[in-house]
Amino acid sequence: MTLMPQSFPDGHWGREDISPLFKPVYTFASTALGSRVIKALVPLDRRVLRATKGKYTLFGPTSMPELLLTTTGRKSGQQRVSALSYLRDGERLLVLGSNFGEQRHPAWSLNLIADPHAVVSINGIDIPVTATLLTGPERDRGLQRFLAYPMYQAYRTRTDRELRLFALTAR
Repeated sequence: MTLMPQSFPDGHWGREDISPLFKPVYTFASTALGSRVIKALVPLDRRVLRATKGKYTLFGPTSMPELLLTTTGRKSGQQRVSALSYLRDGERLLVLGSNFGEQRHPAWSLNLIADPHAVVSINGIDIPVTATLLTGPERDRGLQRFLAYPMYQAYRTRTDRELRLFALTAR
């Protein structure tokens, strides 16, 4: 089922507010150990998200909202699926290429630069999207929203590269 380009559905899991109840989870996620644990769980989480078409995540309600992003590999031409946290920005979704603060940009961000057409899966619905790499004040505003979460603050300090921020708009 494909959603027409009016808006994105709400997911079953994840929350954008920083609830005091979940603050310890975000604090753990911002540590080097927490990042390693989460990174190790991402392949399993991707399987859960894939099996439920973005309805459920391994991290449950303690995480930010998550989606599956399907891009076209810039070298292989193959479909590549990534599990990503996102924030809403009006009728768009924002995704940040933090890559847990590693020195390399995540492959999905390189794929979006090569071909901005992708598909997101949220709450069992596939939505074709077009990605726009944000720059300038628009990027700064979006980045500040992600930096409200301790783990993104930590990721930003672990690398000297500029974290890429994309807006995803339904087509």
